[in-house]
Amino acid sequence: ATEVKNVVNSWAESQTNGLIKELLPSSSVDNLTRLILANALYFKGAWKDKFDASVTKEGSFYPLSGESVQVMFMTNSKQQYVAAFPGFKVLKLPCGQGEDKRLFSMYIFLPDVRNGLHNLVEKVGSDLDFINRHLPSNKVSVGQFMIPKFKISYGFEASGVLKQMGLFWPFSGEAELSEMVDSPLSNKLFVSGIFHKSLLRLTKKELKLLLQLL
Repeated sequence: ATEVKNVVNSWAESQTNGLIKELLPSSSVDNLTRLILANALYFKGAWKDKFDASVTKEGSFYPLSGESVQVMFMTNSKQQYVAAFPGFKVLKLPCGQGEDKRLFSMYIFLPDVRNGLHNLVEKVGSDLDFINRHLPSNKVSVGQFMIPKFKISYGFEASGVLKQMGLFWPFSGEAELSEMVDSPLSNKLFVSGIFHKSLLRLTKKELKLLLQLL
């Protein structure tokens, strides 16, 4: 079981250029494990309007705790895709991938008050079309534009959340997975765990996004 876990984690590391090194925790694979399905998404996009590396400066940032911390901010004075709505603002940061003609964008939603993030997240989660209705389409002058450099990673075991949402069948002995697995043992297989890990890194040159699911 340990050898299998190490093989999967090595695969995860290679698929994400070394940014995610341990996708499976130590207790996730045992002698009863018969099959592991894995998926990885790696995105690296260069900013269409690059930040000026020479004017990166330190400033105050306020996390959910409410206490300010000193972080490095990327800055420039170019026009930005920004739109203001009641209670929050939205920033659009376009980026691309080399010769790929498609244009991608990162959207940042910023509440007007420091303790307004939870309410904003509730609005986003309760309305499927909320994000599409609140996207900036025009560039505007914002003076000196500042955004913090940051790296965020998050991982969790998702089966518990799915069960809370009412999805029990794949995790029970009654699961029917024969259309997914061509094996005489398919009628004995069920899902024992779903592991998700993501990482987002924002720098003056690019955006990196990693998603992995097992």
